[in-house]
Amino acid sequence: MNKQIYPLLIAQFLSAFADNAILFTVIALVMQSAQLASWYVPALQSVFLIAFVILAPWVGAFADNHAKANVLIIANLIKACGAGLLLLNIEPLIAYCVVGAGAAIYSPAKYGILPELADQDSLVKTNSWIEGSTILAIILGMMMGAKVADYSIQWALIGVIVVFFISAAVTLFLPKKIEKQAESTSKVIQFYQQIRLFFITPRSRFAILGASLFWATAATVRVIIIAWAPLILMTQNASDIAELTLFLAIGIIIGSAIVPHLIPLHLLGRARIPAYLMAIFIIILSFTESVWPARVALFAIGTAGGMFIVPINAALQELGQQSIGSGSAVALQGFFQNIAMLIAVGSYTYAASLNASPVSAMLALGVMVIIATLFVSLHLPDND
Repeated sequence: MNKQIYPLLIAQFLSAFADNAILFTVIALVMQSAQLASWYVPALQSVFLIAFVILAPWVGAFADNHAKANVLIIANLIKACGAGLLLLNIEPLIAYCVVGAGAAIYSPAKYGILPELADQDSLVKTNSWIEGSTILAIILGMMMGAKVADYSIQWALIGVIVVFFISAAVTLFLPKKIEKQAESTSKVIQFYQQIRLFFITPRSRFAILGASLFWATAATVRVIIIAWAPLILMTQNASDIAELTLFLAIGIIIGSAIVPHLIPLHLLGRARIPAYLMAIFIIILSFTESVWPARVALFAIGTAGGMFIVPINAALQELGQQSIGSGSAVALQGFFQNIAMLIAVGSYTYAASLNASPVSAMLALGVMVIIATLFVSLHLPDND
């Protein structure tokens, strides 16, 4: 691989580490407070996602019209500000929304810079490295964030802020290249035109719909587990939930590592197979009643999910670079996948407010993923 990939791997690892450390710090904050209701965690997830939807018309163009390395630095500083607001005891819903704004800016630059550093033949492999390192960061971030937060919320937030700043510093080693000059057209109109252009081909439609399905599923599984694990597995704190989620993350690493050999870009349609498997294992998870069967099911869900999302990400970056710009393509992906996540998490939030069982919610999610995969498969691209 291009040696310039390595600073990106390190910077992304640190940023993802801090992202998940702050998430489990907020979860620990909620679990330690008797005043916050069960719907509060999915509500936090929702305000995080709203930033992706609202900022979508601007963040893609911002990444393409500026050096993506500089965009990554700005995004890390915004996320650090959100953590600082939590440290100052500002309402968590507001503070975590600021973190979401930073993440919305970060995402198009993170994925959009990959085609600038890797050629087409190595793009899936490079995505695999990025996804693998990200999931490793998720594992360590959620474990360490939960452990420190169970001991001290304040020290956990201070550590998160420091890691965001270190990630920004490492990003200085990335090349600074501007993909295209800014256009005078309204960003909202331009974004609408990009949607029309990107939905012309079955290949790009499949990639957008597939990515939306994956992230909606992943977000919903994560928030359901927070209610499901204490009820079924008798977990007691954020560390217990982090240890359970560890197996989901390890599965995604394994799936991301093996998929370049199984689903190359010219056979993108094969990605529907792990999507079906992911749904089946979610249904199996809903019937588990002890820790180790749950861990095995989560590992299987993660493996299938990693095999599903990596080739889709690579296809979106390649198609975006050839058409609307890689940063704009990632922002477009983020717009649709975060709408899907908002609908999915919002539906569960509403169900939780009505005291719906997390077991029933898990089962319903698995069935819905099967139905959605059938729908997405109607838009399969030609294998070329």
